[in-house]
Amino acid sequence: MKAIRRFSVRTVLPDALEPLGRLAANLRWSWHQRTLRLFEELDPQLWQQSRRDPASFLGIISAERLQQLAADPDVVSRVQQLGADLDNYLAEPKWYQSLGSDAPASIAYFSPEFGITSALPQYSGGLGILAGDHLKAASDLGVPLIGVGLLYQSGYFRQWLSRDAWQQESYPVLHRDEVPLSLLRESDGTPAQVQLPLPDGRQLLARVWRADVGRVPLLLLDSNVPDNDQAARGVTDRLYGGGGEHRLQQELLLGMGGVKALRIFERLTGTPAPEVFHTNEGHAGFLGVERIRELMHAPEPLSWDEALMATRAGTVFTTHTPVPAGIDRFERDQIAHFFNAGLAPGVPVDSILALGHESYEGGDPSVFNMAVMGLRLAQRANGVAKLHGEVSRSMFAGLWPGFDQAEVPIGSITNGVHVPTWVDPQIAQLAKEQFGAASILDPEWTRAHDVDDATIWQLRRNLRSQLIEDVRRRVRAAWKERGLTDAELSWTDSVLDPDVLTIGFARRVPTYKRLTLMLRDPQRLKALLLHPTHPIQLVIAGKSHPADEEGKRMIQDLVRFTDDPEVRHRIVFLPNYDIAMARTLFPGCDVWLNNPLRPLEACGTSGMKAAINGGLNLSVLDGWWDEMYDGDNGWAIPTADRSSADAGRPLTGPEAEHRDDVESAALYDLLEHTVAPTFYGPGGTGSGTVPAEWAAMIKHTLATLGPAVSAERMVAEYVQTLYRPAGAADRGIRAADYGAARELASYADRVRACWDSVVVEHVDSAGVDDSPRIGDTMTVTGYVDLGGLAPEDVCVEAAYGRLSGSDELADATLQPMAVSQDLGSGRYSYTADITIGQPGAFGYTVRIFPSHEGLASKAELGLVAEA
Repeated sequence: MKAIRRFSVRTVLPDALEPLGRLAANLRWSWHQRTLRLFEELDPQLWQQSRRDPASFLGIISAERLQQLAADPDVVSRVQQLGADLDNYLAEPKWYQSLGSDAPASIAYFSPEFGITSALPQYSGGLGILAGDHLKAASDLGVPLIGVGLLYQSGYFRQWLSRDAWQQESYPVLHRDEVPLSLLRESDGTPAQVQLPLPDGRQLLARVWRADVGRVPLLLLDSNVPDNDQAARGVTDRLYGGGGEHRLQQELLLGMGGVKALRIFERLTGTPAPEVFHTNEGHAGFLGVERIRELMHAPEPLSWDEALMATRAGTVFTTHTPVPAGIDRFERDQIAHFFNAGLAPGVPVDSILALGHESYEGGDPSVFNMAVMGLRLAQRANGVAKLHGEVSRSMFAGLWPGFDQAEVPIGSITNGVHVPTWVDPQIAQLAKEQFGAASILDPEWTRAHDVDDATIWQLRRNLRSQLIEDVRRRVRAAWKERGLTDAELSWTDSVLDPDVLTIGFARRVPTYKRLTLMLRDPQRLKALLLHPTHPIQLVIAGKSHPADEEGKRMIQDLVRFTDDPEVRHRIVFLPNYDIAMARTLFPGCDVWLNNPLRPLEACGTSGMKAAINGGLNLSVLDGWWDEMYDGDNGWAIPTADRSSADAGRPLTGPEAEHRDDVESAALYDLLEHTVAPTFYGPGGTGSGTVPAEWAAMIKHTLATLGPAVSAERMVAEYVQTLYRPAGAADRGIRAADYGAARELASYADRVRACWDSVVVEHVDSAGVDDSPRIGDTMTVTGYVDLGGLAPEDVCVEAAYGRLSGSDELADATLQPMAVSQDLGSGRYSYTADITIGQPGAFGYTVRIFPSHEGLASKAELGLVAEA
């Protein structure tokens, strides 16, 4: 018979082992190796049964076993020491505490998914893993971050394969009382709840669960509560599940409900209100609307324009999307339908709709664009790699007409990975022994060059062997799910070879990542796998979105190739790619393969995880690899390049076929003639000699990429370049009861009203003859009409430099100009001395744009007048 209710009963811990409860409850264990070793050694068999989850482990260990452990003084001592270590970690000052009082006291970080541990499956791919690493690195650095997301009842999905290799999905239910979460409760013990009104008189309620990620609290909203109707209970059923309306409700709950959850958390815990709100992708963009609503309903209410200025000042927006098709877009009428139901009472719905309006050339006026809203609600925005910043500025340039692409106010901070999470314990031990590192967070990576070649080579073989053991177990399990019996699976015991060059490829499976590029010439791939002296072997994993039939077909094509008895010992596909699999996959692969369509990879951090374990990258120059490849840390796959401006145009037909042919051939050539020969050295496979060039590349990779790809570097950059300026802007805008917000809004209104009359009437130059030379100085004078504005309202600048064939300034130098004469009636002359610094075609111009201390960039208001 089936039970009507399920809950977990936990054993009461003996007093001597009390710290175990705190160690299990804080997700620092997911990256703290000593804590993981402690739980494993308490009972290795139960540890495996619990799937290496301390909270689950404490749910199944018996009282008798705990009493035995409590009687062991060595165990008690270790438990107490690790409990004290956690307490110190949570309380001691870190890097952030050294920054001074101008650093924000609290920062909210919103994301639709968080990949922290496989025990809390709230992620689908790179966006979630990045968010989890962001929280972990913030904790290690002492950054006062608060994470905000949704608690999905079934997470993303579990992947398995049918007998004919078609991806199947199942949705295991996450039992909230069996994971390290605590329910946020009011002082009377009742669950804290947020509420959003829905159309037709319905409501959406959500409880707030808290996970502790080291020092960082993560608030997760859960709509599966008794007082919701069935439809509302299902809003947080699955990550990225359901249709348009379902997705919209998830994003309303994440953004608007997330702000409400933060306010409850502040009230119940005394945590300072966030000064900075960081929106990780556009899914949480409605948080800005909720903050505007708060300000418009304050005791001294702000107008829409004033509240918008105040909200923008402290908001940071990160875009991860390299193509317009990857952005969430809803019908404007659908957005209006929900907000007319009272989601933001008193806030003009037309103004909300304008936030997501594709008002630029080529935009669709019938849709509401979440990324466009994110940019309009944030004073600071960034992409996630240098190349992705360029792509983003091109994608969104229409929001700032009249400004050059380079001036579009979207910067870039290259993603990183949380080293303690992703580095193998054997690499951490190497750092401790060889680098003298007390912590893997602070190794002297450059000392990798001092490690003996034989030591580094043996370590890599150990990691490869560890991966192969895990692969064989997973391959057997996958084939049993596909219907084979143990008697038919003896061959899985010899899958892969610990002495063969091992190449990894694992990621989500959208078409642009080109999972099957390696299959372009199946016979050539087979020859590489079975090469007599330089063989390769491939470990592949990845999930396709349940609605992506083309992605599923790519998986099927690949798996059918791996099923071939001739090569199945050299190439495997592992279903259900997740964090647990990644822990052996990244360290165990000698080479990490990545072959997306350039420049469609925003960052692609999987190769970073390989690099910190001594793996070399073989990748298209896209994402992070475009800026960090140096010729000695791996290989660049040649591409038939497309410009960033052309990136959004899909390749089809013969054009796409030709590109894939060219790039797959380049991949095969690199593998056959460069990568494999370098791995095996002059003696080939089985020679027993250490290939000196490969060992040198491993050490160079550790020494140079170790610090460069760390999430600690990434988060520190966010703090210095975005969080601190945003916090200062927020404090400034709130000064004198939001007097600065009122003044800035008034200024913006006045400038917009006058701008059509602002013109550059004429430009003169003097000081050079008809044959100017390098080093000559010329005086440029611009005659302008400010249309009723004052000189202090604007900046007038000269732009000069080399000219392109179409007389466009290329890499222009910009120089502010000073008022030289008041000509009356709002007209002024401005001058600047400029020096000619290069030969060839030279040109200059004059332009005007708004200038105010409350603006973060010259392009912020999107207004410019040019000669």
